[in-house]
Amino acid sequence: MVPKLRIAVVGGGIGGLAAALALTRKGHEVGVYEQAPELREAGVGMHLGPNGSRLLERWGLGERLRALGVRPAGMEVRDWSHGGTLVRQPMGEEWLAEFGAPYYTIHRADLHTMLAESLPSGTVRAGHRLERFTETEDGVRLEFAGGSTAGADVLIGADGAHSVVRRTLAGPDTAVFSGQSAFRGVVARDQVPGLPGDTLLVWAGPDARMLVYPVRGGRFLTFVAVVPDPRWRLESWSAPGDLDELAARFDGWNTDVKSLVAAVRESRRWALYDREPLARWSEGAVTLLGDAAHPMLPHHGQGVSQAVEDAAVLAHCLDATTGRDSSAAASASSASASASSASASAARRAIAAALDTYEDVRRPHTTRVQLGSRGGGSQRLRPDEDGAESTGTMSSLVEDVSWIQRHDAEAGLPPLPPPSPSATP
Repeated sequence: MVPKLRIAVVGGGIGGLAAALALTRKGHEVGVYEQAPELREAGVGMHLGPNGSRLLERWGLGERLRALGVRPAGMEVRDWSHGGTLVRQPMGEEWLAEFGAPYYTIHRADLHTMLAESLPSGTVRAGHRLERFTETEDGVRLEFAGGSTAGADVLIGADGAHSVVRRTLAGPDTAVFSGQSAFRGVVARDQVPGLPGDTLLVWAGPDARMLVYPVRGGRFLTFVAVVPDPRWRLESWSAPGDLDELAARFDGWNTDVKSLVAAVRESRRWALYDREPLARWSEGAVTLLGDAAHPMLPHHGQGVSQAVEDAAVLAHCLDATTGRDSSAAASASSASASASSASASAARRAIAAALDTYEDVRRPHTTRVQLGSRGGGSQRLRPDEDGAESTGTMSSLVEDVSWIQRHDAEAGLPPLPPPSPSATP
């Protein structure tokens, strides 16, 4: 089958790879341009909600998710001082029945590798740092550091919170600082045998919160320690965290937390920022996806799932730009000069309309998730709650995100037009 569109994805993170997979499954010719010299994902564990996992399962990744991810059996809120369990929320099969797809915790590198290995060989081009792009009559021209160039019918900016593509489309923005930063890392569970390998744990203290969850079959635990600190403002995923400061922050806490902190050998620290929602994501043949479109705080655990939803909707909308089996752009390249110009113009209008539809579907939803993350999640737990109060708070926390996790991004999408009469099966 002739590829429908040539699509350039800038950014080889999870969002960019998810977009590439969704689009290649539709038959498009996709190139992923990653600025790092080699494709790899750092970081620790992450949450993959049912709204994200249901899409990955449809893309054929269910077996690998089950092999590499953990489906937590439950979530517990524990007392920060004595360590006792205040409330437990069952997950596992109950959440599968409730939301229609599994909830996973998974190491970022495992999901990143899974997506990368699902793409055709040669899709990812490392060592390509985008400097600028321009729209032409033939599509979009990308210019990279070092002088190399590329052309595409569509450009997708999946280049994260510091997106070059977003800055070009929307101008400079101001990062919104939450007043908090987070230490994060991974600890082998055999170093903290008192902690379970199948449970999400939350301790809410008077001036910090500790969240712990299993990855890699429960053999490792990811920790995220959120602390208030107006002075730490470095928005970086790779800045080292001071282990002495981490220990001092949790001095006086319960034995389990102190044992966990004592087992940490390496930590990263990042200041928690987001951005105000954009009024527009798209212009012409260029659009945004994932953190480039809607960088959000981590308190709903939805960054990756929202990017996967973006990818699914974008692939559907771009599928509507052509007949099901051939691209307007490909047809234009083989026609006479005058017919080619008219066909190319029609193709550009179809692409712009498809990106407008994508934005119309996704932007209201992600804006609600993005703004809700500012005050949501474990931030609402108070250290002075007793068991009954914690039960009420836990129920409200689950209800806060149930609409997000129940969401099926592919349900109710605009129908594709019928194949063009001139399309060749």
